[in-house]
Amino acid sequence: MPSSWSWLEKLSAAKETGFDFLEISIDETDEKLSRLNNKKELDNIKKAMEITGFPIRTMCLSGHRKYPLGSNDEHIVTRSLEIMEHAIDLADQLGIRIIQLAGYDVYYEEGSDVTRERFERNLRLVVEMASKKSVVLGFETMETAFMDTVTKAMNYVEIIDSPYLQVYPDIGNLTNASKLYGHDVLEDIHRGKGHICATHIKETIVGHYREIPFGTGHVDFHACISTCWKLGVRMFTAEFWYDKNTDAMEVLKYNQQFVSQRIEESA
Repeated sequence: MPSSWSWLEKLSAAKETGFDFLEISIDETDEKLSRLNNKKELDNIKKAMEITGFPIRTMCLSGHRKYPLGSNDEHIVTRSLEIMEHAIDLADQLGIRIIQLAGYDVYYEEGSDVTRERFERNLRLVVEMASKKSVVLGFETMETAFMDTVTKAMNYVEIIDSPYLQVYPDIGNLTNASKLYGHDVLEDIHRGKGHICATHIKETIVGHYREIPFGTGHVDFHACISTCWKLGVRMFTAEFWYDKNTDAMEVLKYNQQFVSQRIEESA
């Protein structure tokens, strides 16, 4: 949706076009990071939710791409933990159930055994933060080799061994990883049995992970959604981007119908 829309307009549009909830984005831009620890923004969101009766149930916290938990820069790590603390507080105040974590040890730096060890150490800290507010953290399967499969995400889920750390996979990214590594995407999804808290439904093509319109890529939505459904997943989130050359409401309607139909066919 256009960033110029108010929270009231965004929630109203999502409700009008048939969605069940909205996922709030906290990415690495100053605009989105400013949503954290911002009383005026919080009050605006709460008021919009009250007026529309429409909830925000999940948060996509991709701001850790710029401020990763495994960074070699101690100032970046401090900022990373601060972002996590504020994100958990925001989730607690808005009734958000799940925060989707970006599966990066580092992004703009070179990864190493040291960054991976630091990531794991700080991951324990943020899971402890989340547990105190009963907020579930779920790893997104990303586009980089560090965590682009459910199998890799599960390694950390098993290491941390907490009910507050699960997997929130992106079936578009998983499909690209399956093409890259030559494995079965459905077998990889099964690796998360009992630990998949929600699923991102997104379209991709080989080598491209963003802004691919639904129905124009190579994701087998029926097979992936059906597999997740059989594993007990009931929260599915459509992920797509605003294109200023399109009619936002028409895209919202089309995407809602596209995703809903495939969930109904797969359930």
